Amino acid sequence: MLWEHAGSTRAVRFGLMMLALACGTIAARADEATIWPPKLVRIVVPFGPGSTPDLVGRVLADSLQARHPGSSFVVENKPGASGNIGTDTVAKAKPDGATLGISLGGPLAINTLLFAKLPYDPSRDIAPITLLTTMPSVLAVPSSLGVSNVAEFIAKVKATTDGLAYASIGAGSLSQLCMEAIAQKAGARMVHIPYAGSPNAVTALIRGDVQAACLPAISVEPQRTTGKVKVLAVSTQQRSPFLPDIPTLKESGIDVQSDAWNALIAPGGLPPGLIDKINAEVRASLADPNVVARLNAQMISPAPSSPEELRRKIADEKQLWADVIRAAGVRIE
Repeated sequence: MLWEHAGSTRAVRFGLMMLALACGTIAARADEATIWPPKLVRIVVPFGPGSTPDLVGRVLADSLQARHPGSSFVVENKPGASGNIGTDTVAKAKPDGATLGISLGGPLAINTLLFAKLPYDPSRDIAPITLLTTMPSVLAVPSSLGVSNVAEFIAKVKATTDGLAYASIGAGSLSQLCMEAIAQKAGARMVHIPYAGSPNAVTALIRGDVQAACLPAISVEPQRTTGKVKVLAVSTQQRSPFLPDIPTLKESGIDVQSDAWNALIAPGGLPPGLIDKINAEVRASLADPNVVARLNAQMISPAPSSPEELRRKIADEKQLWADVIRAAGVRIE
């Protein structure tokens, strides 16, 4: 009986020891899942150097580098296919926190409506981390057009038989969709002329090659201050703190909202603990006064969010533009 009791005690002790080892292993793995950053973190930007996503990515990388000198944060530009190439690079990377991406409404939402097929599924292959920034876009016209507000602009559009020409930064871009939405709400027709980027579109605006454009405010600001371009409205839901005297489109009688934003994403399958850790690190960067100052200098506002809020933002963006894209017949093959 004593032998049986001793054997039973040993068995219980062995079981408890194995349980403790298992719990220790699970705890160690949980710790590993939330250790960040690794030695090298690459931040993939799906647009070229000098673009707004590139600027945001480099400001973020500089901040993270300063706070984590033992790691290296490298910005990698992979432009092409309206942001799809760089976003696909992130989607197909290992979900270990070593690869992150800067993205926006196009590759995450709008492109699912424009392209017959994408090389990635945003809902499955992308892990939202946080919204990063927002920035105002503006409805701008050449000063020579002779209009001073949205109502006068719409009247001129309707009075033009062939339709006024407007510039965008590319087929399917937010700048095109914003102008198409304005035309649809006004019951007017305009002619789309795409350009390679904001600088080219602004040049066309100044020369009078086009009569309107919806562009990032920062790209138009130098010409607005010199009087060559007239800004009629901001496309955001509320007035911009950078342009407090400029009314919104909705205030001006056109119920259109176009919110330009950037977000941080990661490969799908990234562990929840790691998502939370990266989210907290990025929030700390976006609260840094130096980061805020660098972004504000470009008319960009920090706008951190939870992963869930970013996921809802992506879904809302897709719903917002679906009818506009359908009505305008916008499609990219």
